[in-house]
Amino acid sequence: MGAAESTRRTQKSSNTSISQKDSNSYSTMGDQKDNIDDFKVQTAKHPNMSAVPLRPHSEHSKDRTSKRLSTESNGTSDGGMGSSTPVEITALEESFRRFAIHGDTRATGKDMHGKNWSKLCKDCGVIDGKNVTLTDVDIVFSKVKKKSCRTITFEEFKVALGELARKKYKEKTGEDAEAEVFKLIEGKAPVIAGVTRAVASPTVSRLTDTTKFTGSHKERFDQTGRGKGKAGRVDLVDTSGYVSGYKHRGTYEKKVNKPTDGRPM
Repeated sequence: MGAAESTRRTQKSSNTSISQKDSNSYSTMGDQKDNIDDFKVQTAKHPNMSAVPLRPHSEHSKDRTSKRLSTESNGTSDGGMGSSTPVEITALEESFRRFAIHGDTRATGKDMHGKNWSKLCKDCGVIDGKNVTLTDVDIVFSKVKKKSCRTITFEEFKVALGELARKKYKEKTGEDAEAEVFKLIEGKAPVIAGVTRAVASPTVSRLTDTTKFTGSHKERFDQTGRGKGKAGRVDLVDTSGYVSGYKHRGTYEKKVNKPTDGRPM
């Protein structure tokens, strides 16, 4: 009785496993059929798809990286429609950068010191001595800059110009006044001053004219106005044995040392 029962259980379990295998094989075959049908549909839509070899993932990532770098270098963005606009430097910003790097080899042109800010206002005619003075320029600079910084950015620069524009053009509105001040600065560059020349005056010319020197100062220069060096500054002792001012100095040595070749003894 027990052997027959165990035999029936074994046959039942084997039949169950066979049915599970058959169902799994049926599902696998169904999935393969669906994949084949999808491939046929894609092939019908794109007949040349099979002729084009697929590129590896590394090439796709390389293309994306090169595209990103090119857009960053050109000043464009990869956002959406209308967002890929090149960044153009305006004439006002170009003048800001020229004055920002003036006299400073380490400057990047992104910010400006107070000294260059004052020079910009002076060279471009923003300071008129009446409505806008150098004091007003310094006050506005301290007002717009951050407390922990000694420089101003381009945005703060425009705010400072707006403050000075309302002082300079009181009869105009804020936007019109700013536009007028912007016109004064656009396209301008720092003015480089020339070498300072000495002004000729009777006092200076008399002090530098050696022919009018007297006393010990006269002894320091010769007749052409050239300095004698140490001989004009120090009293040199004459140890030659001749009296000062003797006309025939050195003639005795010439007579004594005169050659006697060819003369009879």
